[in-house]
Amino acid sequence: MQKSLGIRAQRIVTHTLIHLVLSAGAILVMVPLYWMISNSFKQMVHYYDWPPQWFPNPITLEAYHRLLVVYPWLRFLRNTLLITAVASMGTLLSCTIVAYGFTFFRAPGRDFLFVLLLSTMMLPGVVTLVPHFILFRMLHWVDTYYPLTVPSFFGSAFYIFLLRQFFKTLPPELYDAATIDGCSEFGILWRIVLPLCGPVLAAVAIFQFQAHWNEFMGPLIYLNSFKKSTLALALYTLRGEPQGAYPTWLMAGGTLMTLPVLLAFALFQRYFIQGVALTGIKG
Repeated sequence: MQKSLGIRAQRIVTHTLIHLVLSAGAILVMVPLYWMISNSFKQMVHYYDWPPQWFPNPITLEAYHRLLVVYPWLRFLRNTLLITAVASMGTLLSCTIVAYGFTFFRAPGRDFLFVLLLSTMMLPGVVTLVPHFILFRMLHWVDTYYPLTVPSFFGSAFYIFLLRQFFKTLPPELYDAATIDGCSEFGILWRIVLPLCGPVLAAVAIFQFQAHWNEFMGPLIYLNSFKKSTLALALYTLRGEPQGAYPTWLMAGGTLMTLPVLLAFALFQRYFIQGVALTGIKG
């Protein structure tokens, strides 16, 4: 009896220490986010106060008003939403079809081609930056959204690998039974495979949403017109504007840019975690 009580007390102490360490780490990570949001509601005269104000007093929406009214923030939001939506849909479509083929098609050299595809992940993106720019310039795609969206329709090795790992957890009898019943390949994909792939598709969608929403290098290289800028590029450009001397504007812009990502993760957190977990069940 005493031994069981000792084991229970040891578990309680261990769990308490783990929760304390995790809570301290979470608070430490949240401090910069809170500092950005807090500064966005401050008056400019209080931004450089020392000791700093951890809670704005008085609270003002001046930075948000000027950002949304004086600065064309809504236009940049529309541009970013357009690029993010098209690129995410392209990645989901292309990667799902390719992963389905690598999983269910039985063809000579399939595994070699898959390894060759994965080898492209070892190549840093900066290495192909100049060839890509030359190609898009020859196609007259510079200062358009095509370089930021069209490549997504040709798949991504990481997401193809992620989807293939999930497809391999599905019973092969489902594919065989559907084939015997005369279902086509696209019918099997649409009617059988995709309804079972909600978690992993949600994980890929969140990954892609975050990647394209926060992308800075691509818009910086390919977009020359100010009116075509994305939020990340507009936030960077704001630093060079005469009104960019107001750091509260930058804090407000960073807050508005961060909220959609946090909201998307909060809404689809269960599917995201489930999708990432299931892709590692079977290798």
